[in-house]
Amino acid sequence: MSFETPLVVCIGNPLLDIQVNPQQGPAFLEKYELKPNDAILAEEKHMPIYDDIVKNADVTYVAGGAAQNAARGAAYVLPAKSVAYIGSVGSDELADTLRKVNETEGVISAYQVQPEPERTGACAVILNGHHRSLVTTLRAAEKFTPAHLATPEVATLIAGAKFFYIGGFFLTHGIESALEIAKAASSRGRTVVLNLSAPFIAQFFKVQLEELLPHVDILIGNESEAAAYAEATGLGDASLSQVATTLAAFPKSNASRPRLIIITQGPESTLVASSSPSGSLHNLALTDANPKTYPVAKLADDKIVDTNGAGDMFAGGFLGALALGKSLDECVEVGHRLGQMCVGQIGPKLEFPKVNVL
Repeated sequence: MSFETPLVVCIGNPLLDIQVNPQQGPAFLEKYELKPNDAILAEEKHMPIYDDIVKNADVTYVAGGAAQNAARGAAYVLPAKSVAYIGSVGSDELADTLRKVNETEGVISAYQVQPEPERTGACAVILNGHHRSLVTTLRAAEKFTPAHLATPEVATLIAGAKFFYIGGFFLTHGIESALEIAKAASSRGRTVVLNLSAPFIAQFFKVQLEELLPHVDILIGNESEAAAYAEATGLGDASLSQVATTLAAFPKSNASRPRLIIITQGPESTLVASSSPSGSLHNLALTDANPKTYPVAKLADDKIVDTNGAGDMFAGGFLGALALGKSLDECVEVGHRLGQMCVGQIGPKLEFPKVNVL
């Protein structure tokens, strides 16, 4: 395989989403003891859910994996082949499906392919009302090895990129690879973006998270993930503003670039904190509130079809606009627009033909 030289490289767990519609979702929530709005790794008791929903529910198959969704979001606002995505898949039809979607949407698939009998990862997406509960079995995704980063094609791709996006879910097994990418990027003055991805990352993988954080320029998460981090680090009942400010002040390897903390709150607003406001286009201004609150345009209830992937598409839109050199304010707005576009679709998808969101 040979690749172009993309501007953005994303790394995470490639998954095929298997979605259950909102009418049938509540029964599966009860059966498998799932929270209505959560993201977890499947335990033994959850393993039957994948065959169960395929046999006993109306399901939709959608290309997924949080960082892969974000890669497709970034690609939406960038020229084709500006974004590459790294992850591990099986040698199977599920991986072929993911490749086709990426190719159609302008994302370069730089997969590490595991031999049989390894299978590409899957995520049961249980929709209920305006919420979604995600149950993931990583399969081949957690077999990723740092050796893949050293292959000539992938090493070239990494060397040429200026923006790196790491999905928090990847930290459950891939901290060594995440650190290799982030340290090298930070030392070369490249921009490193990390997504917290789910509350359990802060709760159970706090050591890995705080090992990576010094090399992170932009941290993205939602209010539940921020609250989980506060609880895991003894901040207790700290406000979102206090959590954002604490994370922004965490020690940083590339001290010349301020750290931004972005906390989304669904349809309410988005909070952005900076470790050091400045006159830079990509930072909070000295005259801005810190943290600064960005309102989200209201969306009518009948426009909300499915919230799965909306946070990923926010992150992707933000990342794509950032790679284009847009201001912080515009990056947040593009993120909001892609997030809202996503909730109008079934699954983590966007509108095609493309709509100009800049």
